[in-house]
Order: sequence, then C-alpha cells, then structure tokens
Amino acid sequence: MIQRMRTSGTRRDILIDLKTAGPSDAAALAGRLGVTAMAVRQHLYALRAERLVLARKQPRPLGRPAKLWQLTAEADRYFPDAHADLAVGLIETMRRTLGEDGLAAIIAARSDNHKRDYRAALDTVPGLPGKLAALAEIRTREGYMAAVTNDAEGYLFVENHCPICSAAKACTGLCAMELQVFQAALGDGCRIERTDHILAGARRCAYRVTPAE
Repeated sequence: MIQRMRTSGTRRDILIDLKTAGPSDAAALAGRLGVTAMAVRQHLYALRAERLVLARKQPRPLGRPAKLWQLTAEADRYFPDAHADLAVGLIETMRRTLGEDGLAAIIAARSDNHKRDYRAALDTVPGLPGKLAALAEIRTREGYMAAVTNDAEGYLFVENHCPICSAAKACTGLCAMELQVFQAALGDGCRIERTDHILAGARRCAYRVTPAE
C-alpha cells in the first residue's frame, strides 16, 4: 500500500499503474484507469511538477514520437520500503554482538569514509560558497534535499529530508558525527553549528556556517 499523498485518488492510481505496467503514454493510462486522456495529462503534469514522474520521447515508425511517462526515483517513497527496518535491525544486531564500543567504531569508520569522499569532491572547488553549493548537490543526490542560503550572519546549510531517519533514531551517533564530517569537508576556513535537528522535532536539519575570523 502506498503512503498517503496530498493528491487525488487518480494520481495515486497513476503512480501504481506506472509502477506495475512500466512507462506508458497518456492515452494508454487513461484507458486502463477509465478516465479521459486530458484528465490523465493534467495529473501527469502535476506529478511532474512534484518530480514524481518524467516524460521521454520514443520514436515511432510512423507519425510523431510517443511521449512515454515513467516514475522517477523520488516516487519510490510512496511504495513499501523495507530498507528502514533492515537498517534498524542491523544496528541492533551490531549493538548486541559488538557492544556500544564496537558500534561506535563502525560509525567512526563510516564517517571517515564520508570525510575522505567529500574532501576529494570539494578539494578543487574554490571558496566557501562554492564548496557549500557542491556539498548541497552531493547531499541532495544522497536523498537529503539540501540547499544553501546566505544572510547577514553567514550561510545556512539546510537538509529538508533525512533518508536515514529511522537508523539515526536507533543510533544517535550517526547524527553526532555529521558536524565533524561537514567541518572536514569544508575545511578550517569556517565554523559550523547545528541550529535545527529533525530528531529533536524540527521539520529539517540546518547548520549555521560562518567564515572563520
């Protein structure tokens, strides 16, 4: 069963149909769902605005290319996902078999890998604004929906989604290491402070980044 969406039942039906039947044009979708092609197109454009579907042109032997609609990776969140349960289960298994010290060592090793990868990606990017923008792109690809804004106090690095939220609740050390990871990635030319935290009840995670004096 898909998660609750702030969309109509027809849009939910479209997502389910594209998931089960694969890429399809609007006319074929309309026929299977029992609605008009015009109504389906309106819903598809709305879903595209939410980045849940995209359209690709497919050449046909005769006539104009067909526009085939398909799901994006972002639509996966509306379908059952056992990854969260698996991650939490693995964490609890490591805690029981390795103890808290062993689990902490694994988290530290994971953070070291992130530090190395992020530093390699940002090393040649000039300036703090550029590094923040590049880091936001990386984190967005990882599912964090990251963005950067700036004001009189400096920069605000925002993550509007936490794709590891269930695991982070089971092991708070995952979040505790993020400041170290970001600091290592951005270098000594700035200071970082967490201002909002999803696990503390905020709608997002946010970090104040100020250039070092």
